[in-house]
Amino acid sequence: MEKEIKRKIPASIDEYIRGFPKDVQKILEELRITIKKVAPEAEETINYAIPTFTLKGNLVHFAAFKNHIGFYPTPSGIIEFKKELSIYEGAKGSVKFPIEKPLPLDLISKIVKFRVKENLDTTTPKKNKSVAKKNSQ
Repeated sequence: MEKEIKRKIPASIDEYIRGFPKDVQKILEELRITIKKVAPEAEETINYAIPTFTLKGNLVHFAAFKNHIGFYPTPSGIIEFKKELSIYEGAKGSVKFPIEKPLPLDLISKIVKFRVKENLDTTTPKKNKSVAKKNSQ
């Protein structure tokens, strides 16, 4: 059984990233820069003890683990890119990128762009989208 490492909740994304080995810091910075390029107006914060970008609500989260980088673009971000993400492990609102492989930065950019559009689309509340989808079937 792996022993869980207890960490202090970081005050900033910079502090979070500094808590990892240099090779992992490089990967996390690369991910951070990619998100910022696509969503320059998004704010950086720490939610759920991990780096988070917000823009009219949570946009995306990410975190480093022993063998992967967790990327959390909400369930809608996973569903929208289901085919492209099928080569990675994941769950309802998350995907695991193996730490030993290059991040799929183009795909991450597309997902973040989708999430920005989704969060800025205030004309249709999220609850109504699923109702509208059910009614159109």
